[in-house]
Amino acid sequence: MTKAKRVEVVDQFNDYSFKRFSIRRALLRYRRADGRMSAPVERLCFERGHAVGLLLYDKADDCVVLVRQLRYPVYVSLSDDQRRRDEVERAWLLEIIAGTQEKGEAPEAVARREAAEEAGYTISGPLELVADVYPSPGGTSERITIYFAEVDRGVPVSGGGGMADEGEDTEVVRLPFEKAMAMIKTGEIADAKTVIALQHLALREGRHPA
Repeated sequence: MTKAKRVEVVDQFNDYSFKRFSIRRALLRYRRADGRMSAPVERLCFERGHAVGLLLYDKADDCVVLVRQLRYPVYVSLSDDQRRRDEVERAWLLEIIAGTQEKGEAPEAVARREAAEEAGYTISGPLELVADVYPSPGGTSERITIYFAEVDRGVPVSGGGGMADEGEDTEVVRLPFEKAMAMIKTGEIADAKTVIALQHLALREGRHPA
């Protein structure tokens, strides 16, 4: 009989904290695939809480509603050569609506709040759960809950744009579904949660994923 998975934390440290972010370091042992416990190893975890994403789909127009915004970590990842070639626009990502889940807040509440703040839509109907995913489990504990919802082709209740007092500037982008799927292939849509949500929609509607 295979022994149960097991982790023994020998010691742990909180090396850095800033607002909602922290870096935790631990010395631990874990049960290996051969059943033996490992020697003590050091592991790091970037804590930033959990997030929620929402893909909006206008079925009447066969369009998805995305947002475009500057992502500083993506800018940091650009090489000097890319910046010299004026490819800084790569740092403005096309994404599904998303936001941080506050302590004690239900994921669905986050999705509805962000739909109004970022894209100007009030979602009164049910949300369809797509998946709970870990975007980078080798480095962060963050989990993203992804939802899907259909929206009416009518005019949104507001212009969206995000929270100005938090420095947000989200551009609402309506894209034909087929164009959005093609942009995955070209790399114009490179955000993981957005790719997952669009692939889900393709399967849901019986179309070929990108």
